[in-house]
Amino acid sequence: MARKVMLITGGGRGIGAATARLAAARGHDLVLTYLSDAARAEATARACKESGAKVVLCQGDAGTEAGVLAAYAAARDAFGRIDVVVNNAGTTGGKRLVADTTVEDWQGVLNANVVGLALSCREAVRHMSTRRGGAGGVIVNVSSRAAELGSPGEWVHYAASKGAVDRLTIGLAKEVAAEGIRVNAVNPGLIDTE
Repeated sequence: MARKVMLITGGGRGIGAATARLAAARGHDLVLTYLSDAARAEATARACKESGAKVVLCQGDAGTEAGVLAAYAAARDAFGRIDVVVNNAGTTGGKRLVADTTVEDWQGVLNANVVGLALSCREAVRHMSTRRGGAGGVIVNVSSRAAELGSPGEWVHYAASKGAVDRLTIGLAKEVAAEGIRVNAVNPGLIDTE
């Protein structure tokens, strides 16, 4: 039986790297995106290969359409299919009060955490949907408990972005359930990623 293929955005470190290692140990081949830390991404890839996985690294910004399209092209070129997508890439943005945020703070967090994730979901549906000729699949969006707690005094802008991820997940799950795609979110609390 062929190994399943998992694409993980932000797969080079933190939650994404831990997800990649577990997926490799459980029999998945991987496409891992990373923004800038090539050394960490390569270390994660090596660890996954030691578990028998084939791994493709794709450097790019998962908060942009170009970065998202490059990752999906890399997956199609290397494996011809994608069975699971884990939308993990994101940022907290700078720690600050709402009154001290700038438009750049909001745009940076929303592009990374919402727009890029939404574009990745779009590409996953285009690839996986049985209505569009795909074989079905799974999308997992990494959200945060901050969506419920609001992160006052620190990262309200981040919490707002993760609230959007939760609503997007609910709507998309209902939209594509009949097309063979299961969509869920996980909402971790504080993680000591480094």
